[in-house]
Amino acid sequence: MADRGPKKLVKGNVALAEGAVQAGLRCYFGYPITPQNEIPEYLSARLPEVGGVFLQAESELASINMVLGAAGAGVRAMTSSSSPGISLMQEGLSFLAGSQLPCLVVNVTRCGPGLGGIKPSQGDYYQATRGGGHGDYRTIVLAPASVQEMFDCAALGFELAEKYRNPTLILADAVIGQMAEGACLRHERPIVTVDKPWAVTGAKGRPPQNIRSMYLEGDIQEELNMTLRDKYAQIERDEVRFKEFALDDAEIVVVAFGTAARIALSAVQEARDQGMKVGLFRPFTLYPFPFKELRALSGRVRAFLDVELNLGQMVDDVRMAVHPGTPVHFLGRPGGGLPTPDDILDKLKEL
Repeated sequence: MADRGPKKLVKGNVALAEGAVQAGLRCYFGYPITPQNEIPEYLSARLPEVGGVFLQAESELASINMVLGAAGAGVRAMTSSSSPGISLMQEGLSFLAGSQLPCLVVNVTRCGPGLGGIKPSQGDYYQATRGGGHGDYRTIVLAPASVQEMFDCAALGFELAEKYRNPTLILADAVIGQMAEGACLRHERPIVTVDKPWAVTGAKGRPPQNIRSMYLEGDIQEELNMTLRDKYAQIERDEVRFKEFALDDAEIVVVAFGTAARIALSAVQEARDQGMKVGLFRPFTLYPFPFKELRALSGRVRAFLDVELNLGQMVDDVRMAVHPGTPVHFLGRPGGGLPTPDDILDKLKEL
């Protein structure tokens, strides 16, 4: 393992922004919204230091379309926002996916629905994992649960985006973005880049090419959808990532991501101290979701407890994943509420 240097006390949003710069980010377009404002604030000073471009756009709609333009030129481009701002970007995300353009989009979620508030939430799970915009498309979705993972997700996000020519979405929340903890601000392995012969960089002696998502000729639009389908099948086969804790002898498994997983880990540790055979399964990729891994796990445990900061969204995927008849229970707090470790522990005792 490479020497990553000493840990520094840093906010999650700042760690992600620095991680993106070190991963080759050179164009950022965004619009301020709490609780992710440290990202554009940091990048406004940091990107010029590496010859990059920072531009505060007039809106989220403008931001995502500027990302589309920069991505089409082959540049590592990124935007960030929070829940209602990400909603405004959905048309652009559909265009990016339909044009097969790589980029990084960061959603530091707040509570809703509507304008909501600035407290943490995981109410954007459906939007993130089902595409969110129009048409048949998916975004790769990473769910960090620590400041270190916020930093690391930037490089992985760009790598996956370029490998599959597809937008990658980092789905964090107000707690992960705003909290400060120790993190190594140096990537663990060399940054992976790929050739981009499809990029629109000027003909320069070759035939001109264009990038588009609209095809009116014959069945070409249907053919594009089939191409996307095959690409998503490859992503689902090769890019599933998850974390496990104390699953070897577990009879009950807690499933959670992001901040909910941090809280759940404390509850699971306390439960084991009290002699309960409990473990934690944390999806790190929300798309692709670890369906096969959860199904295999369901063959040897009694029940699952899904914990989320919403009224129940990922729980649908958990129920689809496990063997029919395996009990899947739910504990959630919507609108910015946070369950405590004791809340989760009490629920585990009920089971």
